[in-house]
Amino acid sequence: MQSTLEDYPLLIAQEGPLKGQRWVLSHTLILGRDTSCDVVIPDRQVSRYHARLTPTADGVLLEDLDSKNGTHCNGAALKSSVILRDGDVIQIALAQEFAFLTSDATMPLSEQGGHLGRLMLDVHSRRVWINQQLLTPPLSVQQFRLLWVLYERQGQVVSRSDLVAAIWGDEQALGVSDQALDALIRRLRDRLAVLDPTHQYIDTVRGHGVRLDNPPA
Repeated sequence: MQSTLEDYPLLIAQEGPLKGQRWVLSHTLILGRDTSCDVVIPDRQVSRYHARLTPTADGVLLEDLDSKNGTHCNGAALKSSVILRDGDVIQIALAQEFAFLTSDATMPLSEQGGHLGRLMLDVHSRRVWINQQLLTPPLSVQQFRLLWVLYERQGQVVSRSDLVAAIWGDEQALGVSDQALDALIRRLRDRLAVLDPTHQYIDTVRGHGVRLDNPPA
């Protein structure tokens, strides 16, 4: 069966001059400053031919091409080639950051979920994007459940009791305090603020519950 673009992993530029751009990893990509590279990073910190991404039978291989300022994966300097995992963050020198997503965790198209806001999520991979930037590391299970309930009913106020039942389950809900829910909401707000500190997505409506304020993209 012939592969489609959705079958391939994805490289998403986050912080840096290429922010927001994406590349499908259907073939080898050379990253560097030279204009002949597949991914051109216009920054003097980046070597002419800095790093290489190669799809293999075992996954996508990341290699540093003896660059001057190094390649990092999840904050660790690359000493040898590595097979990337879903959600890995690649740093090229101090100039450009990328997120690597496997084919089953690519950013959902807005028409698939019917939501057209800045914040998008994929329930299958538990990934969250704001302004097309992947939130890394992933949310905890409870944080994602909270966000998912609000996302599915965005714009609506969800009662605290409904949230507790959805996050902890009916059996444990009676033992969950208001303070525990407040702490979870606060942690989720802090995580979302990493990608968009200008907007508060989780809105508490005093006396009624909580809602998601997801402005248009």
